[in-house]
Amino acid sequence: MTIAIDHSAAPPDTPDDVTLVEEARGGSLAAFNALVRRHERAVYSVALRLVGRGGAAEEVAQDTFLRAYGALGRFQGSDFRPWLLRIATNRSYDELRRRRRAPESLDEYVFEPTMIWTTTVRHEDPIARAERQELGVLLTAALGQLPFDQRAAIILSDVQGYDYTAIAAITGVSYGTVKSRLSRARARLRTILRSPIERGGAHEYVPRERAQPERCAACRWGTAVVREVQGGTAASGMLA
Repeated sequence: MTIAIDHSAAPPDTPDDVTLVEEARGGSLAAFNALVRRHERAVYSVALRLVGRGGAAEEVAQDTFLRAYGALGRFQGSDFRPWLLRIATNRSYDELRRRRRAPESLDEYVFEPTMIWTTTVRHEDPIARAERQELGVLLTAALGQLPFDQRAAIILSDVQGYDYTAIAAITGVSYGTVKSRLSRARARLRTILRSPIERGGAHEYVPRERAQPERCAACRWGTAVVREVQGGTAASGMLA
């Protein structure tokens, strides 16, 4: 079965997720496509940051929705997006495992990052654009060195904005495990960003006076991370 994905924005009177799920269970492909339009960007974003390749992320996202469609009868509750992201996270793990026969440690998983920490910012001056790109390269390389479970926790918490309870539900682990993974991930990021690593020629990130990387959400997060781990200052609670 092929799911027709329409990238246009959903109309403002589109029913809520629970209503659409019920309609999709009844055989309405239009209802499920409405769910796809509503959540495809979040699913793709998480997949891209986990697998590090645009093409692979697209495949993960497509497979996520196909699997979700086949499993609608097992969906319970009203939190459809976290349920989708759990499927996407598991499929991302499968994709990385497919690239290499399962290693003994998650640290050994193949991660070939592309520059994924950018968004289009209108009227951005060249220096700001260069600053944002430099930040993106640094963060992508650093996150690529995290074990999969820690990278997933950081992405779900500090990029997607989920709390510990939601992350526990998405990843299928306990609340305490989520806290532990985030703590280890942030400590590891501090170590990575404070030490010389291969960054494609990039060096330590030092914000330029004229640059404005905080104009996009991903860059605000990235700037906070880098300033916190390199300067030891609080990052507006995102790394607390």
